[in-house]
Amino acid sequence: MRRACVILVSVLFLLSSCPFALSQSASPELLPLLTEIIYKRIVNQTDVYSSAFARRLNFCIKDPKKEWNEAFNFSSNLDFVTKCIEQRGDFSLRLCTAAEIKFYFSSFFGSVGNSDTYLKPNKNCNLNSWVPGCEPGWSCSVGLNEKVDLHDSKDMPNRTNDSQPCCEGFFCPRGLTCMIPCPLGAYCPRAKLNSTTGICDPYHYQLPHGEPNHSCGGADIWANVGSSSEVFCPAGSYCPTTTQKVNCSSGYYCRMGSTTEKRCFKLTSCDQNTANQNIHAYGIMLIAALITLLLIIYNCSDQVLTIRERRLAKSREAAARIAREASHAAHARERWKAAKDVAKKHAIGLQTQLSRTFSRKQPVRPAEPLKVLGQPKTRPEDALLPPMPPSPSSDSEQTSSSTTSKKEPSKPIKVMHEIEEDSYSDEGFNLEIGDKNIKKNAPKRKKIHTHSQIFKYAYGQLEKEKAQQQQNKNLTFSGVISMATGNAIKTRPMMHIAFRDLTLTLKGKKRHLLRCVTGKLMPGRITAVMGPSGAGKTTFLNALTGKAIGCTINGLILINEKVESIHSYKKIIGFVPQDDIVHGNLTVEENLWFSARCRLSANMPQADKVLVVERVIESLGLQAVRDSLVGTVEKRGISGGQRKRVNVGLEMVMEPSLLILDEPTSGLDSSSSQLLLRALRREALEGVNICLVVHQPSYALFMMFDDLLLLAKGGLTVYHGPVKKVEEYFAGLGIIVPDRVNPPDHFIDILEGIVKPSTSVSVNYKQLPIRWMLHNGYELPADMQHAAGIDIFVADASPNNETNHAASMPEGQSFAGELWQDVKSHVQFKRDNMQHNFLWAKDLSNRKTPGVFQQYRYFLGRVGKQRLRESRMQAVDFLILLLAGACLGIIAKVSDESFGVLGYTYTVIAVSLLCKIAALRSFSLDKLHYWRESASGMSSLAYFLSKDTIDHFNTVIKPVVYLSMFYFFNNPRSSFTDNYVILLCLVYCVTGIAYAFAIFLEPGPAQLWSVLLPVILTLIATQQNRGELIKHLASLCYPKWTLEAFIVTNAQRYSGVWLITRCGALLRSSYDINDWGLCIFILIAYGAVFRAIAFVCLVTFQKK
Repeated sequence: MRRACVILVSVLFLLSSCPFALSQSASPELLPLLTEIIYKRIVNQTDVYSSAFARRLNFCIKDPKKEWNEAFNFSSNLDFVTKCIEQRGDFSLRLCTAAEIKFYFSSFFGSVGNSDTYLKPNKNCNLNSWVPGCEPGWSCSVGLNEKVDLHDSKDMPNRTNDSQPCCEGFFCPRGLTCMIPCPLGAYCPRAKLNSTTGICDPYHYQLPHGEPNHSCGGADIWANVGSSSEVFCPAGSYCPTTTQKVNCSSGYYCRMGSTTEKRCFKLTSCDQNTANQNIHAYGIMLIAALITLLLIIYNCSDQVLTIRERRLAKSREAAARIAREASHAAHARERWKAAKDVAKKHAIGLQTQLSRTFSRKQPVRPAEPLKVLGQPKTRPEDALLPPMPPSPSSDSEQTSSSTTSKKEPSKPIKVMHEIEEDSYSDEGFNLEIGDKNIKKNAPKRKKIHTHSQIFKYAYGQLEKEKAQQQQNKNLTFSGVISMATGNAIKTRPMMHIAFRDLTLTLKGKKRHLLRCVTGKLMPGRITAVMGPSGAGKTTFLNALTGKAIGCTINGLILINEKVESIHSYKKIIGFVPQDDIVHGNLTVEENLWFSARCRLSANMPQADKVLVVERVIESLGLQAVRDSLVGTVEKRGISGGQRKRVNVGLEMVMEPSLLILDEPTSGLDSSSSQLLLRALRREALEGVNICLVVHQPSYALFMMFDDLLLLAKGGLTVYHGPVKKVEEYFAGLGIIVPDRVNPPDHFIDILEGIVKPSTSVSVNYKQLPIRWMLHNGYELPADMQHAAGIDIFVADASPNNETNHAASMPEGQSFAGELWQDVKSHVQFKRDNMQHNFLWAKDLSNRKTPGVFQQYRYFLGRVGKQRLRESRMQAVDFLILLLAGACLGIIAKVSDESFGVLGYTYTVIAVSLLCKIAALRSFSLDKLHYWRESASGMSSLAYFLSKDTIDHFNTVIKPVVYLSMFYFFNNPRSSFTDNYVILLCLVYCVTGIAYAFAIFLEPGPAQLWSVLLPVILTLIATQQNRGELIKHLASLCYPKWTLEAFIVTNAQRYSGVWLITRCGALLRSSYDINDWGLCIFILIAYGAVFRAIAFVCLVTFQKK
């Protein structure tokens, strides 16, 4: 113990008082201890300037102690220090102090973006004092009597004595006379003069001129890899110390600046001196596993759906078969019962005949059975019949008649009399065929919950309805009364629509689209709207349903004799558009079922919903194609007529009270049109108010309508009343329908001016609307009188109706005036459109449809099926991403100097572009479907969220697809997980942007912007020499944050000798190593914000 203390004291004395004689006086036993003491002084010195640099370089150094430890922790091997102590007795006097080290790094980072590595003049090296130790690779010592405080961070010592070459493992910069240890990962041997080039290899400095005794020293600089690559341990080798270089062994790889060799993964080939491992096999394995997984998902999902549909079809067919058998058995029992009744009556009649034959008493002749509508009534409902008129041939009948006539007829009888007397009454009638009291007839004790039970119940009800319809084909008057007085009456909420002086004027242009239309639409009746092209038929339907935008509406619309908004009843209003807006990648049954689930009452049992859908499929004749895809333009599906019927069925399954149809028979043949009208007739029997626009119906089809609204050009009414009286009305005007001519075709030809009335008729086609108004006593605007050449004084004519289109537009208006007027009209139209989209009305329909969450589940199931059926398109997207990743991974290799910024820049552009183009399909292809569904009251939020949720599958899979090629061809230092997280956030961000483009723009401009935007924003984000404006713009670009996340996560893997390179690269790009979490947050925030913008656009910018 005493000897150790003596040795320690001796060492301290030598260090402090006689450093020059250290090498001569120190024994080999003291060198390790001496080396350890000096190393501790170096370590203690780093604590002084590491904190100072950490404050200045916090953008590139996250943990200062950890970073300095990784760069200057030589505790594992101090041989280079020991060797330098042996060579230089004044070793401690040649080490740079904290002030000199700060001077070096401060000068260096002052010109970090340049290749200039010269230091500024200082105390020891300037124009007046330039000793050999100021040359690169050389150092000096202080005077013998001077002490050096390595912790002094303010003043440089006078260090100009004894110029000597720099030790191995240290570097001596040009302009400084001290030594700095080379960081770990560097290789700093003694330089050797290349006689050919005159350069000191492996470094790039030359010997000074005029100094023949000057030799090559040690390393001269430690900077970024571009300026001092010769200091970095070369690729294919590793440097455990700064003075030792070892070739990489077979089965290992060594990147540039490595301190250890890393074992290669299995299935990779790593020869000797390999700089990087070949991991292409893992990329191929990953993409193979991904393809297998996707195939399993798609095939299994499709198989599950197919099996489920097959099981449902079997249950449905079995239920239908059982119901038919039960129906046949019931018919057989009824026939057997009827035969027994007939036989019993014959037996009773024979007995009566025998009694009269053998009896002496004169029998009383029985009264003849009553006959209603020419048919004998043999049913027990005869008691409900009204009495027949008195007959003079029978006193008993007169007595019975007089007695019964005193009784007040029942309400059903009154209804039937009113129907016979006036078929255009306000009441209409609401009768239903079959047993519609579903809840009453449903099983009460045992709850219906299985598919088999539901189908048995539904098809049982359908068979009952068919049987009842068969019985009611030749329905007698007593049979109608029996139905009216029965308990099996299912009523829907009645909607009586009345309109008076309905006038629509186009804003800005003051042109009338409808004018002075008066009439009513009644429950239980089918009203046909007809007229030539340009008569305003569709405009009339839009006005009734509150969809007329950009027009001034005058007049009065009453709903159930009250002034209320039609939007308050949108849950029980069905609107069938002219175009067949049906999802082509869904089956017929799936389309109908989705509409029924979302629009029927949420409280309706599942069995009743099945019955409603099955009834619609049966009535529209879609049974044979129920499991067939509707089809699209690219993929053939059902026929055009069947598609049209599906379009109508989407509104029928929601059991509306008001059903509006815009040309439902266009494109249908005669039989399909009659099938559709029979289905609508059945709906009318349930009290539905039906109004439809038709073109050129056949006579049989025309006679199936109850009422007719005939419009002339300009939206003027020519006739509105019962179909049976239209020919009578026109005959009163002298217009007779010729033989073998369809009446509606003849009337429309007259309104078109193609056919002119006979010369004996005093009215022309322009006067027909005025004749109708005079016929009904409506107010006639004066301008209409003069236009038709009729000079009739109309008392109290409304001045509001005296609007002349010619007078509304000033003569000789300039081009600028017309342009300004069009701009004002366009702005006003946009404002009206937005107000209409955000219109809120109190719900008066008394129907509680499923909420947002329940509809979200229904939308989710529908969109999931659509995506599964679009798997080929998804596969093409994945294949393109795969090829892009492979090409960019091969072309844009990771550069250690820039940390792979080029490859990541291409990645941001490619992934953004491809994912945006693919995400456009989510909304741009379904705009028409959304407009129809949202107008019917379906939740826009549920629709949007379901689309976004299903697209999250692509958001998760597409980064894996791309990285499976790019990462394993490029092989950056950052981990696969880090790259995946960044790409995941990028895809989420650009998908939200694509949503906004798809909703706000038309498909063409949306695709163009999706291509241009990533390129433009990336160019802005990667500008090096940029002003303040460009910096602020770059901070708003998502590529800037994506690139920063990529570069930062890659730069963190570079430590030790790479520290200056990392700080220089981050400084040039204005990146911060601590902002990785911020980058991820901003990308996610951008995605969420753009999704919110897209949703606002979805509910704001509707169909024009």
